[in-house]
Amino acid sequence: MNIAANFPPDGSGVTFVSTGRLPMSEMVQALVDEAHARFKDNEEGKNASHYPALALVPSDLFGICITGVGGQEFVAGDVDTDFTIMSVAKPFTLALVCEVLGADEVRHKVGLNPTGLPFNSIKAIELHPNRMTNPMVNPGALATVSLVPGQTAEDKWRFIHEGLSRFAGRTLAVNEEMYASATASNSRNRGISRILYDYGRLYFDPEETTDLYTRQSSLDVTAHDLGLMAATLANGGVNPHTQERIIGPDHCQHVLAVMAMSGMYDASGDWLFDIGLPAKSGVGGGIITVAPGKGGMCTFAPRLDAAGNSVKGQLVAHFLSSRLGMNLFASAAAAA
Repeated sequence: MNIAANFPPDGSGVTFVSTGRLPMSEMVQALVDEAHARFKDNEEGKNASHYPALALVPSDLFGICITGVGGQEFVAGDVDTDFTIMSVAKPFTLALVCEVLGADEVRHKVGLNPTGLPFNSIKAIELHPNRMTNPMVNPGALATVSLVPGQTAEDKWRFIHEGLSRFAGRTLAVNEEMYASATASNSRNRGISRILYDYGRLYFDPEETTDLYTRQSSLDVTAHDLGLMAATLANGGVNPHTQERIIGPDHCQHVLAVMAMSGMYDASGDWLFDIGLPAKSGVGGGIITVAPGKGGMCTFAPRLDAAGNSVKGQLVAHFLSSRLGMNLFASAAAAA
């Protein structure tokens, strides 16, 4: 999807750059409202069919939430609607594991580099001489989950559940219908886990690791939740609402770097070129973006493109990143 083709040059001459804070609250809210109005009727893409329950989510749902590092929120649309976090959980579990084991341990046991292949590719494992991928695609995410501290699967689940809930500032619940649907349909992930285990690149029982990963992916969130979770990464690991430090600022940098490289699957290069922000998408329709020092954004819209990324979410991120000065690569023009 060529996002830039949807946007002719803006003749306003007003552009914010990635320094300082977000613009004035009134301007941020007005632009969020404008983005929602612009794209709410877009019907491109279709719901994911990886798990049967995903196909049943109403496809016209659409919400936007920006949360600043000071805790202020700017919202439009269906921001209180529950949806499953799916792969948007990956950077947060990575952050929690890095906090316990250190980023270098994750680098050496999971890998960091983009694969250039679909997010659930088995070939990506076979092609890498060390059988490693990165934590934003399914093989690397399964390996990351297997590194979660705990002697038993329930110990590991408690760590994941409590950690992601701390990022959200509230206790998150598993969507049991989605969990059952995913469990009945995740044979590919079970196969990936078994292959990784055989190569010594999975560090816990493969069946239990797959179940942990499936439960993690089945947590219900809202756009409010993910906006706050993204803002916690933007705020050096401190939740802007609860003021609790979840992870250290050095690990925020590591997680954001991995998101920038691979968070949008095999469309990550185009995303970074057009939007200039670390991001993570999920087949449930959520996308988070993070502007360090400024805030986090979540968009929720279930219709996906061929790469598995929300169509409306990508359009919103492109529209808002430059107008709100979020693009990391934008800078003020120097005087001649």
